[in-house]
Amino acid sequence: MATSKKIKEEKALMSEIEAIYKRRAVRNYKPQKLDPSLIHSLLDAAVQAPTAMHEEPWSFVIIQDQDTLNRLSDTVKALIHTEAHHFSKIQMKNLQELVNNPEFHAFYNASTLIIIYSKYQGPFVAADCWLAAENLMLTACAQGLGTCVIGLAVSALNTPEWKTKLNIPSDVTAIAPIIVGIPAGETPVVVRKSPEILVWK
Repeated sequence: MATSKKIKEEKALMSEIEAIYKRRAVRNYKPQKLDPSLIHSLLDAAVQAPTAMHEEPWSFVIIQDQDTLNRLSDTVKALIHTEAHHFSKIQMKNLQELVNNPEFHAFYNASTLIIIYSKYQGPFVAADCWLAAENLMLTACAQGLGTCVIGLAVSALNTPEWKTKLNIPSDVTAIAPIIVGIPAGETPVVVRKSPEILVWK
């Protein structure tokens, strides 16, 4: 019995490792909306993340309304020009090419945007929210879904205009906007560099 339990645990662990290596930033989605129960399963996994001093600073906003996603995409694209100082010249050139393409949608036509907000201020809350984001993305991958962090949306979501539209309190901060959906095709493997070890004593 103990051996059987150990084998099951090893299989579960391999499944988690497989999700880590299979996760991709998906930028092409089928139009189907995700079922609320599926979204709840992602949120349940997200809140299992480590959290400094047990603060659990995260809150979530789910947007599936297409008109809202379209209007938010327009705001994201409009703000890119004002964010130039955050990017290198090469990055800005690539972003301008995207914005100038009338077909470009900031959320790649995904049917669901999940935004992780921080309810508190402090040195660790952003890290906590990103740990929750990774849990969410790995769980989505394990369930055959695609995800992609849309970092460009952070500025738009933190404007007073969008906080008002979404009924978000002014002191709550958007940290991690993540699109989730059913991938439309295969996403190619992106080779990662080997770990760079600065010191090993």
